Amino acid sequence: MKNLLAAVATVAVIASAFPAFATDIIVVAHGQANDPFWSVVKNGVEKAAKDTGVNVEFRSPETFDMVQMGQMIDAAVNQEPAGLVVSIPDADALGPAIKRAVAAGIPVISMNSGSDVAHELGALLHVGQSEFDAGKAAGKKLAEMGGKKGICVNQEVGNVSLDLRCQGFTEGFGNPVTVIPTQNDPAEVESKVRAALESDTDVDTVLGLSASLVGEPAVKAAQAIGRENVMIASFDLSSGFLQDVADGKAAFAIDQQQFLQGYLPVSFLALNAQYGLIPGGDVASGPNLVTKDTAAKVIDLSAQGIR
Repeated sequence: MKNLLAAVATVAVIASAFPAFATDIIVVAHGQANDPFWSVVKNGVEKAAKDTGVNVEFRSPETFDMVQMGQMIDAAVNQEPAGLVVSIPDADALGPAIKRAVAAGIPVISMNSGSDVAHELGALLHVGQSEFDAGKAAGKKLAEMGGKKGICVNQEVGNVSLDLRCQGFTEGFGNPVTVIPTQNDPAEVESKVRAALESDTDVDTVLGLSASLVGEPAVKAAQAIGRENVMIASFDLSSGFLQDVADGKAAFAIDQQQFLQGYLPVSFLALNAQYGLIPGGDVASGPNLVTKDTAAKVIDLSAQGIR
């Protein structure tokens, strides 16, 4: 964490000395337009653009679509930007396009997903968290809290990073886990979680992979059927889910600090374009567990689109 804070401080100090200059950096992310998580990433991108004076474009498919995302990366390469930021939820689908960017001499930094494949595809570094390790940490914590049988709710089937979260959770939990696939729809999530809890009263643990899309509706489902004893944790933050944690309705949230995942790659690429500077290794933006004791402190920042 000290290294991460030092990196942020270094960017802030150097960025404050930047003159305004026209450098095009393109961010291509897989996040869907209706996902509040990605609006925070975009806020980080825009803040970095403002702080460094670079011109940045944020692009993403309207739905989780790897073909379209690959085409977006290729289109970005054709513009010959000074830097490219990509998320890598599916290395098989996106790898060829990313390698074409690297072959064209474009500096690439990956963020959010793809920590395990970023370097072999040619990325300079990765900003994010190990999804498997984060899931494993959550599983261990929930098992320590007394969990015996769990479900992992995946709202974006086909996203390898989310699959890794469920796999890590299963290993860390050490007890039976069923993966519940859903669409990117809180109403559907609430319905499926409620059905899972009603059909098997031994399920005492729920892990969501998105606070707003899964965590909040999972809490509503448990409360609606009187299963307040079910432990509910979720990846990422929303003001609503943080309030559930603060109120004791949910166990904890897993924060990967996605604002930094947007902010730092743009800042690093701006430093590279201006001065030829680049960090020598990956930056771990998470995971951090937000519990009842700390949830209230970050609710306002979450509402502001920062946490």
